[in-house]
Amino acid sequence: MVSARVRRAQVAYIEQRGLSRRRACALLSVARSTFGYQPRLAVKDAPVIVAMRELAAQYPRYGYRRIQVFLARAGHVMSPDRVHRLWRQEALQVPRRRPRRRVARHRPRPLPAEGATGMWAYDFVFDACANGQQLKCLTVVDEYTRECLAIDVAGSIRSGHVIEVLSRLVSVHGAPRYLRSDNGPEFVSRAVLRWLPSANIDTAAIDPGKPW
Repeated sequence: MVSARVRRAQVAYIEQRGLSRRRACALLSVARSTFGYQPRLAVKDAPVIVAMRELAAQYPRYGYRRIQVFLARAGHVMSPDRVHRLWRQEALQVPRRRPRRRVARHRPRPLPAEGATGMWAYDFVFDACANGQQLKCLTVVDEYTRECLAIDVAGSIRSGHVIEVLSRLVSVHGAPRYLRSDNGPEFVSRAVLRWLPSANIDTAAIDPGKPW
């Protein structure tokens, strides 16, 4: 089956030979209206693609599912299928991990804490019981006062549990301005990313592969 693009090319070729477009379209059974058609999908996707490229450059370790959350915050609400289509169309992908390099001890921290409840940091610590059962400890620390706000221990802690612990701390101490974490799956999950704006908290994730 000949595509519409090939048909239009054939009509254009016949026009160059001196035949009118009406006659060329009639010979090839092509509607003349197809020559005036302008695709609207590219115009509709243009602002989304610009925002997606900016977010992909800002968060190089995030895939299209997490980028979809940030696009929704910017007003580009769309289905996962459309985000995936544009992601593949623009050939965006998560770069391969590079070998870790040693980090200078005195490298300055991004966004240093300037007061109490200004910057919280949270991470996981692992331990095990005498019978070998693994324990996962969620720790939350105020970077300015060095106060340990919470140590929540469980066998398994997922994103929903992380949100529950943070919500309890916010109700007691108030919401911090920033919440610092690494790029682990529990901290950059879509559930956590959706909850943070509702609590008026900005993220301050460390640079990938550069712990401090």
